[in-house]
Amino acid sequence: MKHEIRKVKNSQIIVQDTVVTLTRVNESDFISLTDIARVRNADEPKDVVKNWLRTRSTIEFLGLWEKINNPAFKGVEFDSFKNEAGSNSFTLSPTKWIDVTAAIGIKSTSGRNGGTYAHKDIAFEFASWVSAEFKLFLIREFQRLKDEESKKESLEWNLSRSLSKINYRIHTDAISANLIPSSISGKKASAIYSSEADVLNMALFGITAREWREANPEKKGNVRDYAAIEQLVVLSNLESLNAELIRKEINQTDRLKALNATAILQMRSLLSAPAIKRLTK
Repeated sequence: MKHEIRKVKNSQIIVQDTVVTLTRVNESDFISLTDIARVRNADEPKDVVKNWLRTRSTIEFLGLWEKINNPAFKGVEFDSFKNEAGSNSFTLSPTKWIDVTAAIGIKSTSGRNGGTYAHKDIAFEFASWVSAEFKLFLIREFQRLKDEESKKESLEWNLSRSLSKINYRIHTDAISANLIPSSISGKKASAIYSSEADVLNMALFGITAREWREANPEKKGNVRDYAAIEQLVVLSNLESLNAELIRKEINQTDRLKALNATAILQMRSLLSAPAIKRLTK
C-alpha cells in the first residue's frame, strides 16, 4: 500500500544565507534536500542529490533508516541497489528510490514548489556530505526553530489553561449561589464542588477525576493538566454553560447530557477549523 503523505504548511530557516524549507510529513519534520544542495550547486541542486544517492554509504544509511522506521520497506529491492551502488554505471533518483523500495524517509514532488525532502535524520546526513560546517549551522537553526515552536505551544496551552481556570471560578460561584445551602458544612460543600467538576470531566473526557487518577497512578496533576489545547478551549466554554444551566435550576443529569452534546459539537468544530489546525502545528 502506498505510504500516505499528510503535509502541512511549510516553514523556513536561514542557514549561512541559504533559505532552507521545512515541512511536516506524518507528524515528522522533513527538510528540503534541494535547498541544502544549493550550497554546492545553486543552478542544478537535483544533480547534487542524485550524486549523493549514487554512493554505497548513502544507500546503506538509507536502507538502515528505512528498516528501523518502515515496516513496508522492500528489502530485496534495496539489496539490489546496494550491490550496484558505487559503480560507474549506477544512477539513482529520489523518485526511483521511493517507488522501488516503498521508502518513506524521502519524498519528492514536481512542479513550481516541488523538490526533494527528507526526514531530518536523513537531511542532516546529506548536509554532512555537502558541507560539515553547513550541517552544524543547519542543526543549530533547526533546533532554534523547534525551541521557538515549543515555547509558543507552551504559551498557548498555558493561556488556554488560565482561561479555563478563570471560567472555573465563575462556575464555582454559580454552584455556591445556587446549589449549596447557606447552612451546609464545609465538607459537604467540597463534595458538591467535586461532583460538579466531574460533571464537566464526564462531559468532555468521559471520565471522573478519581477514575483518571486510578488509571494514571504514575502521572502528577489531574486529567485537565494533560488536555489538548482544543479540549481546554471547550472546557472553558462548558464551565460558562454549566454555570448558566445551574442558575436556570436544570438538574445535574440533564445538564450532563447537554454539556456532553455541546462538547462533542464544539470539539468536532474546532478539530476541523483551519485556524485551529494552524494554531496547533
